[in-house]
Amino acid sequence: MPSYTVTVATGTQWFAGTDDYVYLTLQGTDGCSERHLLDKPFYNDFERGAVDSYDVTVEEDLGEIQLIKIEKRKYWYKDDWYLKYITVKTPVGDYLEFPCYRWITDEREVVLRDG
Repeated sequence: MPSYTVTVATGTQWFAGTDDYVYLTLQGTDGCSERHLLDKPFYNDFERGAVDSYDVTVEEDLGEIQLIKIEKRKYWYKDDWYLKYITVKTPVGDYLEFPCYRWITDEREVVLRDG
């Protein structure tokens, strides 16, 4: 099963981090992945200035990655998040960068294209 390494960079502004649930979906030319919760057990993900990496394993090859979807869902209380960018390392070793550089507020889905 193909595995992608997803790296998420949170901004350095005050209150840029979040404790909300963050989900990722990869969309490629040959298919779409399941929605994956980005979370490391016993680790405080998405803190201000953090660069966190996650392994995302998919059932089948997705082809060339065209876009990614990020979903932020409330954990405890309203918590905004400043997402700088996401990089994806493909199973063949290519790196793709998906710039965002904006606040994600409320419970929202954001679609990012390769930059």
